[in-house]
Amino acid sequence: MKWEGGEQSSNVEDRRGAGGGGGGGFRLGGRGIGIGTIVIALLGGWIFGINPLTILGLLSGGGGVPAVSQQAPAAPGVNDKAKEFLSVVLRDTEVVWTQVFQASGSQYRAPGLVLFEGVTPTACGTGQSAMGPFYCPGDGKLYLDTAFFRTLSQRMGAPGDFAQAYVVAHEVGHHVQNLLGITGKVDAMRGKIGEQQMNAMSVRVELQADCLAGVWTHHSQKSRGWLDKGDIEEGLNAAAQIGDDTLQRKSQGRIVPESFTHGSSQQRMTWFKRGMDSGQVAQCNTFDGKL
Repeated sequence: MKWEGGEQSSNVEDRRGAGGGGGGGFRLGGRGIGIGTIVIALLGGWIFGINPLTILGLLSGGGGVPAVSQQAPAAPGVNDKAKEFLSVVLRDTEVVWTQVFQASGSQYRAPGLVLFEGVTPTACGTGQSAMGPFYCPGDGKLYLDTAFFRTLSQRMGAPGDFAQAYVVAHEVGHHVQNLLGITGKVDAMRGKIGEQQMNAMSVRVELQADCLAGVWTHHSQKSRGWLDKGDIEEGLNAAAQIGDDTLQRKSQGRIVPESFTHGSSQQRMTWFKRGMDSGQVAQCNTFDGKL
């Protein structure tokens, strides 16, 4: 992936090296959607040993969230290569989604990206590295501990820079869902349907974010041509490695489809490829019909 020297986003906030922000577990409030369940699945081995709605609580629209205190930026030189890469990828998502929204007569509002270590305050409560990358609609920001990429490569079997770019694009996909009003519609269903049905709804939300990541890939490659041979395979492999069936098989030795919250490996690859092949948001309607 030819990203070096690319234009960087000005919407990156680096909190690394500034110390933790808050403590304890992730206190739910607001809505956050992420790949955190993946990290918990592999590192803790109990992803599905807790109520899926606790994980899905990141989708909830609870109120009473305290103000988020600002932290000083990290000292220069703290893994700046990672920051540069993420800034370039984020900037490209800004360019692509601005164009896509303009084509439909809408205006795109870019998300922020917060880099942190350990824990950090967010408008959705205290974010933890163990949750993996996640999006908080309460403040319109993506949160990411760059250590996650070592886990993605070494523990999940998904190495490569485009695998990392896919992760960022997926979280940006959640931001797009929020701007399109999809997040609010899903939140409105909470408490009105059962746990298993809510799990199924979460799967559709996550697969749509995969598809939207594919839409970004389509337009990005068309305009920049910055993907090398094998990059697409890296992205598809990352989608496969974080499928619920693959994670369950690794963590507990058996598959429980009714507890899926992100979709199977095949589903994740299929929807990512669908967005990538079409480049059309209209092709990402995971809420209509069979997956």
